[in-house]
Amino acid sequence: MKKIIYIDNFLTKHGYTPTIGESLASLLAGEGYEIIKASNKKSKLPRLMHMLAIIFRHRRNSVVLISTYSGEAFYFALVCSWLCRLCNIKYVPCLHGGNLPQRIRLSRAMSEQLFKKSFMNVAVSGYLEHYIKENGWKVIVIPNIIHINEYPYLHRLHCSPKILWVRSFHEIYNPALAIKVLHELLKKDIRASLTMVGPDKDGSLAICQQLAIELNVSGNVHFLGLLSRNEWVKLSADHDVFINTTNFDNLPVSIIEAMALGMPVVSTNVGGIKYLIEHNSNGLLVNPENENEFVEAITTLINNNNMTQALSSNGRAFAEKYDWDIVKHQWNELLSKA
Repeated sequence: MKKIIYIDNFLTKHGYTPTIGESLASLLAGEGYEIIKASNKKSKLPRLMHMLAIIFRHRRNSVVLISTYSGEAFYFALVCSWLCRLCNIKYVPCLHGGNLPQRIRLSRAMSEQLFKKSFMNVAVSGYLEHYIKENGWKVIVIPNIIHINEYPYLHRLHCSPKILWVRSFHEIYNPALAIKVLHELLKKDIRASLTMVGPDKDGSLAICQQLAIELNVSGNVHFLGLLSRNEWVKLSADHDVFINTTNFDNLPVSIIEAMALGMPVVSTNVGGIKYLIEHNSNGLLVNPENENEFVEAITTLINNNNMTQALSSNGRAFAEKYDWDIVKHQWNELLSKA
């Protein structure tokens, strides 16, 4: 049996949103791999120490998957890669975070160490693949995954202004823009409502709640906090349009999930989103920080049943390509080589 050490932030027991690593680790275990995860320590320094201890303790006959982000966690990945090389362990950075290209530019020497000396780098879309290839480092694309059967498809025949937003409340995801979009819709006498799902990461939830009060839209927005996938999937049946307001992004699973559920998606055209959404085919793209373009897109869906129906069905067909039964073959091939 192949042993995999999976390095990521496994913090769901502390109220955090599950990472892609959490899902992938479970799925790989189902494929027969022995999975050792690190770390579920909430504080940063104990978490890093736990990651390093796990790598050293299980260094024999292992391959290490390292979830690699663009913020402070980048340094966790870097330090873990140092230990892997010291112990002669093959490691594979799994690239997440829409701002990784900026991190590579700012931390060129450290990025060179992390990515050039890896067994392979895994990007979830062509977006990060482009930047890794640009630097001459090895890379393959293995997309994020879902279980398509867990997302009941509801074909939207028409679009009501019932809007769903699912993401962590953090400034990079720009949740305040969703409040502004709601405000502009209501100004146009469109009886819109907005449901926002996700945990607070940096105080953005309080900012959104205060903005809703200032714009006098509190009665039309519902803040539900962190919900399980099953809870928000059930909730989605009462909504007809999904919006993604982020300023930076890679390949958000929430968009794939919304497509799988048959919800027309309107998203900012940033980072890797263009590798997910083909404008006017399986979703609508708008410029970042532009509530008027969001309003125009949502209004178009409300007034154009044919477009709503096409985006609903095309989105589902696109999401089916991310089903685990398809993607797992790519992981098995990579891990067999490692």
